[in-house]
Amino acid sequence: TGYYGDGLNAIIVFAACFLPDSSRADYNYVMENLFLYVISTLELMVAEDYMIVYLNGATPRRRMPGLGWMKKCYQMIDRRLRKNLKSFIIVHPSWFIRTILAVTRPFISSKFSSKIQYVNTLAELREMIPMEYVHIPDSIVKYDEDKCIKRRMRASCLSNDPEMASVEQE
Repeated sequence: TGYYGDGLNAIIVFAACFLPDSSRADYNYVMENLFLYVISTLELMVAEDYMIVYLNGATPRRRMPGLGWMKKCYQMIDRRLRKNLKSFIIVHPSWFIRTILAVTRPFISSKFSSKIQYVNTLAELREMIPMEYVHIPDSIVKYDEDKCIKRRMRASCLSNDPEMASVEQE
């Protein structure tokens, strides 16, 4: 959690990599109580505008929340909390998350949809929000670094390949 702007509005950071494994026998119970905890915390913290930063990187598929759980969360969030949410930033979005949001877009409000932003790197996130009060878990930082290294290697390979270099110049 951190803050932004003159009014020190809340930035809520949610790291999916720490969610419980869906193979747990008590998974539904744990997720239900986690949601109730998150909502009660939001209600206490959020008096003004706020944003949610959802860290999706370094999250195995079995730890990602299901569509039903996300829908239930959205429906149970108080109107005031939905209204005060200024931005829902998804860092390192997977094809799964993008697909889920694309499929559910017709069923969620256009106002909420317009608040969703995809960010591919922590560097992009730094350009959007002040990071001095935001804690990013080490596993997410490592995931981001590994992803950037792979991207640079791909770019380097493309620029060293004469056929690809001519395609890039066109």
